[in-house]
Amino acid sequence: MTSRHPSPPLSAPSRRTVVKAAAATAVAAPVLGSATAARAADGPAFLHGVASGDPLPDGILLWTRVTPSPDAIPGSGRGADTAVRWEVAEDKDFSRVVAHGTTVARAASDHTVKADVRGLAPATAYWFRFSAGEGTQTVSPAGRTRTAPAAGAATPGVRFGVVSCANWEAGYFSPYRHLAARADLDAVLHLGDYIYEYASGSYPDAKYVVRQHEPRHEILTLADYRTRHATYKTDPDLRTLHATHPVIAIWDDHEFANDAWSGGAENHTPGTEGAWADRVAGAKQAYFEWMPVRASTKGTVYRRLRFGNLADLHLLDLRSFRSQQAGTGSGAVDDPERSITGRAQLDWLKSGLAGSDAAWKLVGTSVMISPVAFGSVPAHLLEPLAELLGLPKEGLAVNVDQWDGYTDDRKELITHLRDRSITNTVFLTGDIHMAWANDVPVKAATYPLSASAATEFVVTSVTSDNIDDILHVAPQTVSVVAAAAVKAANRHVKWVDMDSHGYGVLDVTAERSQMDYYAVSDRTKRDATSAWTRSYRTLSGTQKVERVDRPVH
Repeated sequence: MTSRHPSPPLSAPSRRTVVKAAAATAVAAPVLGSATAARAADGPAFLHGVASGDPLPDGILLWTRVTPSPDAIPGSGRGADTAVRWEVAEDKDFSRVVAHGTTVARAASDHTVKADVRGLAPATAYWFRFSAGEGTQTVSPAGRTRTAPAAGAATPGVRFGVVSCANWEAGYFSPYRHLAARADLDAVLHLGDYIYEYASGSYPDAKYVVRQHEPRHEILTLADYRTRHATYKTDPDLRTLHATHPVIAIWDDHEFANDAWSGGAENHTPGTEGAWADRVAGAKQAYFEWMPVRASTKGTVYRRLRFGNLADLHLLDLRSFRSQQAGTGSGAVDDPERSITGRAQLDWLKSGLAGSDAAWKLVGTSVMISPVAFGSVPAHLLEPLAELLGLPKEGLAVNVDQWDGYTDDRKELITHLRDRSITNTVFLTGDIHMAWANDVPVKAATYPLSASAATEFVVTSVTSDNIDDILHVAPQTVSVVAAAAVKAANRHVKWVDMDSHGYGVLDVTAERSQMDYYAVSDRTKRDATSAWTRSYRTLSGTQKVERVDRPVH
């Protein structure tokens, strides 16, 4: 049930309710580590925070998870169905409630709930919260969110946080905390690898694990994926991010298994690990339960959001429909029958780009579209690069898990941009645990004599290993040699940072799109600081990146 008529605001949580939630004890079975050990002693609790996502001009998607009783731990299937009330207000005190409704948290959906609220004003900040329980209700923490500008409305600027690749065991999620502290973002774009599927101590090795995730084994079943998602949502920095900004998310491979494709994955063994179709079904169900994401069509995340007349954001699903990765160095990478997007999604993207009247066409792609060759990278640096980029240690120049492994799809898309004179296309990318700023050439071999069709900003990982982590050396030391070799062999690559962890802030105006890159001081420290490192922009109409000497803000 949904209503836009103002109603009496929910009562603030009583001290008794807060103390009960904080002091509740763990059940006997070890689950989710210490952060979720606290749970409701005799009533519902909101132990995994609140979130919002996929902003529209008139609406927003709200999310939470209710723990109705101590035994209703994530993935258990236990706990009673519980009525949940939600409300949206113009102020943090909830004295001006503009929308409210009810829903039910069911065991069948792991007691997660979503409310797709409509009828809101465009480009407006709102507060939201949930409540549950009989009599004196338990009230969730309040969240803040924001709707998108009206379609076609004159929009002077939009600003997004951009993140990817957050491995729980590799460190703390301080990049999320630093983005949450910013009051100037319209949304945060998460480009995939929101969770990792590995067993504890597999990635990174056990001696480098900063904190253990749950379950400890590799996740394979619906219950496993639910438990891993729930673990992540006990991280205080991630909870703060979700409670502060709407998140726009797509998945990459680790939401399923490493190097996933439509029929399997590198990190899946049929038989001993069950059927791939069953694993994927469980992973997708848990994802849609635990993430503030609208499914565009059943079982996929490719969709499009609009931000006034300034930007269309095209979000891709590069795992559900792709062909199996070719062998590195194989001519199969050029096979027109192989696809990274699938025919329907590529046609949808081409149509959306051609039909867009927005000043900028932003494309969220979980893997890098720019071609990369590796020329004369020194032998001692080739092995860690191979591990990050999917290359053989012999150094053949193709990454078959990225668009480099599906060259016909890339050629078709780049040709479409050129032939239809589609300008101001910017690809936003994660996946490879490095920061890059690239032109996207029509023909890399002759660049810069040939044209650039688009630009690409790649953000580094939140915590997942990069070069200095793999080599266990100081950052910005040995990797500097590899970065120089990559740039020398790829003249469309304007910058690459192989060592930092952090995030990006993309600022878009009619005149330019600028990515400001930020790095955190130490992923193994909860209180890691953040510092600006570089900025690159693409000016309207140029299809090229250039360095600028300061961040926008």
